[in-house]
Amino acid sequence: MAEADREKILPVILCGGSGTRLWPASRESMPKQFTPLVDPAASTFQATVRRVADGSMFAKPTVIASAESRFIVAEQLAQSGIAADILLEPERRDSAAAVAVAALHGARRGPETVVLVMAADHVIEDAAAFARAALEAALGARLGQIMTLGITPTRPATEYGYIHKGAAIPDAPDLHRVERFVEKPDAAGAERLIGEGALWNSGYFLFRADVMIAELEAYAPQVLEAARGALANAAIDLDFVRLQAESFARAPKTSIDYAVMERTTRAGVLAVSFAWSDVGTWDAVWQVLQRDAQGNAVRGRVELVETTGSLVHSEGDGLTTVVGLDDVVVVATPDAVLVASKARSGKVKDLVGVLREKAHPEADAHRRIYRPWGWYQRIDIGERFQVKRIMVTPGGRLSLQKHFHRAEHWVVVKGTAEVTLNESIILVHENEAVYLPIGSRHRLTNPGKIPLELIEVQVGSYTGEDDIIRLEDVYGR
Repeated sequence: MAEADREKILPVILCGGSGTRLWPASRESMPKQFTPLVDPAASTFQATVRRVADGSMFAKPTVIASAESRFIVAEQLAQSGIAADILLEPERRDSAAAVAVAALHGARRGPETVVLVMAADHVIEDAAAFARAALEAALGARLGQIMTLGITPTRPATEYGYIHKGAAIPDAPDLHRVERFVEKPDAAGAERLIGEGALWNSGYFLFRADVMIAELEAYAPQVLEAARGALANAAIDLDFVRLQAESFARAPKTSIDYAVMERTTRAGVLAVSFAWSDVGTWDAVWQVLQRDAQGNAVRGRVELVETTGSLVHSEGDGLTTVVGLDDVVVVATPDAVLVASKARSGKVKDLVGVLREKAHPEADAHRRIYRPWGWYQRIDIGERFQVKRIMVTPGGRLSLQKHFHRAEHWVVVKGTAEVTLNESIILVHENEAVYLPIGSRHRLTNPGKIPLELIEVQVGSYTGEDDIIRLEDVYGR
């Protein structure tokens, strides 16, 4: 590796988390970091990747994501025209394990590689200011500090942790040692902290790979051992690297803040003043969106009368209307509606817990479910039938499969379908249909240059997704 490349910062983007406080737009099947909540043209994950796309400063990015999100990550990277290494976590073990993997991964480029760990769901509009801050904080990292970015507060926020900065770091007067970290305060505590000059804890970290590995060895050896085994025994799966499940599961569930940052003597901070939000609640989303003269932020087909200080988010073709309410959140999706006070929008997480207890499928699954070949969306379901709309991207191919409890009818409405039915291969054009009997081996492929859309009608005693017997799958599922 050339010396110039070795000096570049290695960005590592953490894509964990389900964003339950932003239900119903964010769910397990499509978490908030992959949803265009703020910018209608891009997700926060895509914005994060673009923030570190300057090849003169940053090395090829690495993304650490759940195995379930791998194809969403790959698709959104492709849409952004950015290549990245994708490491897959077999289960959630909190941020300490992910940071340990990031440090070990960075050390493969060289022990003194500067690693930048970033969350995929933050909003930073001034990408140039962020890049300048990363370069400045990297100086502290090269001096052996584990740097974080401390955000200058704009309000007494109770949803963020705080940082008290200490003495300046020698040879880097704009950088400071961390005097102490402070847990999320109450309202009075937040006011006091701001008066004392404390900074918001952004959760961004820059460190030399060897320094973080040494600190993990000292303070969280079990985490480091688990990450080392998971990476050393990882398997290549298409364009992904699957961390070994058995080793990774041995990592204690803990955050990097508790595991290292609150115990190390190497913690440093750079104070920055660019606008930043982790958009953790609907109230936080309202704060970063553009608002009208009445203080309302709207998205989608929305009409308001005598409504102020509110966020109204409407998905799909439906019209959402609000009359005579103030400081509320209204989120309408094709299969669920949320109405909440803006001040208590953080309680949405508790609501999702109730929905899960009562086995509401809307708690975690959107009506539109994304797959590596495209997506499907349920239109209707009854006792012995289900109707879906299916979209297959050009070149996309479903698994070769069969069902024990249902037959299927496929009607092509756009494009051309290549259908494998037992030993036959059939081309089905627009306005044509094909019947797939119970037990038949079948596969759907889009051989064309435009998206393939069809209506699938399932008829049988059971139409659940677990009645899919995959015989062959190009995506390794």
